[in-house]
Amino acid sequence: MNTSLTDTLTDSGSSPAAGKTVLITGGTSGIGAATARLLLGRGHRVAVTGRDPGRLKAFLDEVGHADRVLGLVADASDWDATNTAVAGTVERFGSLDAAIANAGGASADHFGTGGADVMDGGGDPQLWAPMVLANVLGPALLAKATLPHLERSRGRLVLVGSVAGTKNSPGNLYSATKWAVVGLAENLRLHATARGIGVTVVNPGLIDTAFWHGQVPPIAMSPDSVAEAIGFALGQPAGVDLNTVTIRPVGQPV
Repeated sequence: MNTSLTDTLTDSGSSPAAGKTVLITGGTSGIGAATARLLLGRGHRVAVTGRDPGRLKAFLDEVGHADRVLGLVADASDWDATNTAVAGTVERFGSLDAAIANAGGASADHFGTGGADVMDGGGDPQLWAPMVLANVLGPALLAKATLPHLERSRGRLVLVGSVAGTKNSPGNLYSATKWAVVGLAENLRLHATARGIGVTVVNPGLIDTAFWHGQVPPIAMSPDSVAEAIGFALGQPAGVDLNTVTIRPVGQPV
């Protein structure tokens, strides 16, 4: 399913040449929302996707900039929805300069048993498939849908990975999905660099998001810090490909 919330938007007639057009999956909360706010504040045009129409509309109402923001109801793990969201972004703004594969999730995903802690408890296999589809298939689908447009604009694809995708966590399937994202980023870079497209994977450490279910570690970063790292990647000069950004809070040893 994919629906444009155009009733929340107005057209100011601003020139498409001003700023960049950026599509962010999972853009209504956490890192995605922080990045959307940052880019809108810098004068870019931003399309965000989300699965919940109510949350998406609330986010659009909150951020303002109605002439430069587009909301699209879409499941990042669904090909038709992703492809339609990309097409809708290009139709609305005329081009696509960057895409950010941010949508994803985590379950209580350990292979062990026992414990109620989000990182130590036993996993529920019934919850694994949606996580794997969102975290691994989602970025691949976004790449497939956006690469032709990014080749035309000589743009950039950003994948949001995790430090958990560079440091193994025992028996943790979420970590395995983020290892897949890190591998996918290099796989895509090898393909895209000959086409003039930059590819960046941003690997955050501990972040204050809903991932922790209210048990946020005391040293966790704000999502705004990760948004700044993504903005830095998007701001690289022509001909420069920044491939990997790892960002941790001071005090996180692993």
